[in-house]
Amino acid sequence: MALVSDTSTPFTRATAALKPPKAWRTRNLSLDRTRTFLTLLVLIHHAVIPYTHFGHTDGASWLGFDFVVLATDSFFMAMFFFLSGLFLWPSLSHRAPGVFARDRLVRLGIPFAAAAVTIIPIAYYAIALRENDGLSFTAFWWKTITVGPWPSGPLWFLWVLLIYSVVGGAMCRLFPNCLAPITRLSERGMNRPLLVFATFVVIAMVIYVPMRVWLGPNHWFEFGPFSVQESRFLLYAAYFFLGAGIGAGDLEDGVLSSDSRLAHEWSHWALASLVPYGAMWVLIIIKREILGNPDQLPNWYEINYGIAYVLFSTAIIFAILGYFLRFKRGGWSILDPLQNDAYGIFLVHYAYMMWLQYWLYSYNLSAITKATIVFVLALLLSWVTTVALRKIPGSYRVL
Repeated sequence: MALVSDTSTPFTRATAALKPPKAWRTRNLSLDRTRTFLTLLVLIHHAVIPYTHFGHTDGASWLGFDFVVLATDSFFMAMFFFLSGLFLWPSLSHRAPGVFARDRLVRLGIPFAAAAVTIIPIAYYAIALRENDGLSFTAFWWKTITVGPWPSGPLWFLWVLLIYSVVGGAMCRLFPNCLAPITRLSERGMNRPLLVFATFVVIAMVIYVPMRVWLGPNHWFEFGPFSVQESRFLLYAAYFFLGAGIGAGDLEDGVLSSDSRLAHEWSHWALASLVPYGAMWVLIIIKREILGNPDQLPNWYEINYGIAYVLFSTAIIFAILGYFLRFKRGGWSILDPLQNDAYGIFLVHYAYMMWLQYWLYSYNLSAITKATIVFVLALLLSWVTTVALRKIPGSYRVL
């Protein structure tokens, strides 16, 4: 019997194992709309923060905005990382290793660097003017990038996602089957979404709760414009790689199928999320009214809050995914016109937000009126700016 020699290389074998599932060969409307919806949630979150009842920075406030901020802050960044992870495997499947890393750098690194020296200083100059009306922008900008502090605002998401993407890409190249257990879990989850939910919750709790107890919930790592909430860094990584595992399979055969139980029972998950959400509010009341709102909270409190946080974030993520999975096969959505520009809107909206809030600060308007004005104008201005930027030759590779 003649022996046929294997002339393939580790790279070609790994590349062959990274073939994209057929479900990824066309646009997935449900995921597109989910990402656009989350982008709008980011704008809503930033529009209402100054007008919350607790911790407001404007004279006008409304308690209802506290409910909005608690909910959004507790899940939407985790969901952004999960959705980003879904696209890791399909992105790797038709790119060489160096090309994938280069594309991620162009798509994430360049916007982060550009925005860090333009959009972010412009945004925070509005706050600086409130404290020092005679401060020039040039002096503020130079102090920001040389002395600091140099906040990154919402753009911290980009450099963290770049790290996850590069690490994830290397892992999948070296160990093509590393995500197979999650893919198999997704396949079982088509009819048993509770199994996927339980797995997500256990993984998130094991990672997040000890980090929250150890580091506290509000401490940020900061180095120049690079910042991230330390207790959530590994939690976000977990959501990213869980998404990557699901995205490595055929979505039509898994938990994110439009025919899955998750899609048909999305309202059950929305109702279920109210229980841990209510538990977080109970704990907040205990902190403020019984414990006296101390800087250092007891471990039992952080453990219980961390558990409620994980349960709520996972349940509401499942509810939103299930809701949008129903629209996978076509039709029109009010979100569709924003889809191509959603990333650009995310990048530039913060400067508009801060200056609109600065402009409205001295007006005697209700919190709801101010927040509505800020949201609508920031969305429109960010959209127009993104459309204009996308007309620059080559900008499509970034925006």
